[in-house]
Amino acid sequence: MDARQMKIKAAEAALSHVEDGMRLGIGTGSTAEEFVRLLAEKVAGGMKVEGVPTSERTARLCVELGVPLKSLDELPELDLTIDGADEVDGGLRLVKGGGGALLREKIVAAASARLIVIADESKMVEALGRFPLPIEINPFGRVATHVAIEKLAASLGLFGELTMRRSEDGIFTTDGGHYILDASFGRIPDAEALACGLNAIPGVVEHGLFINLATLAIIAGPAGVRVVTA
Repeated sequence: MDARQMKIKAAEAALSHVEDGMRLGIGTGSTAEEFVRLLAEKVAGGMKVEGVPTSERTARLCVELGVPLKSLDELPELDLTIDGADEVDGGLRLVKGGGGALLREKIVAAASARLIVIADESKMVEALGRFPLPIEINPFGRVATHVAIEKLAASLGLFGELTMRRSEDGIFTTDGGHYILDASFGRIPDAEALACGLNAIPGVVEHGLFINLATLAIIAGPAGVRVVTA
């Protein structure tokens, strides 16, 4: 299987957890988009679901394919969220935010009774940190926030470049109007301590460490699909 076929297999396995009438969080990214395409086929065949998208990009795809959507204000409690990840470790700790939707993704995940992660096996890691950690920050005081993150990282023995994410038009701006620093820390031995420290920095809006949120991960590889539980 090539990379896309593995993503489709993971999405197919996740779809088996979706039941008629569910309030569904719908994630962002290439694997999540394969899930949306498969879900749309089920909806066209009569399945009733109401979806809350985690990004404007996902919302556009759902509208295009006919998946019914609501806002999280209309559906503040969800039965299940299906989303991808940039990294997954054996304890179901995640790094997310490569697509820039981490804030909405985490809000939706936290509002859900269950979060199922779908990914190809290249996203499985022994320890988080191979993928740069996205940190969403407020534009106001961004230099002070940058300095505070560097000091926190050094106190935890983490050293690496913090890079302001950019787009073709300049600084990348999230759906919420914030900026993203991509932190190339390398291996993160204590993700919980880093998450706690980032939460305490006022200029940090959110970060891409998703801890104690995922219920299970569906991982697809050349040998097939496997389920990882904490």
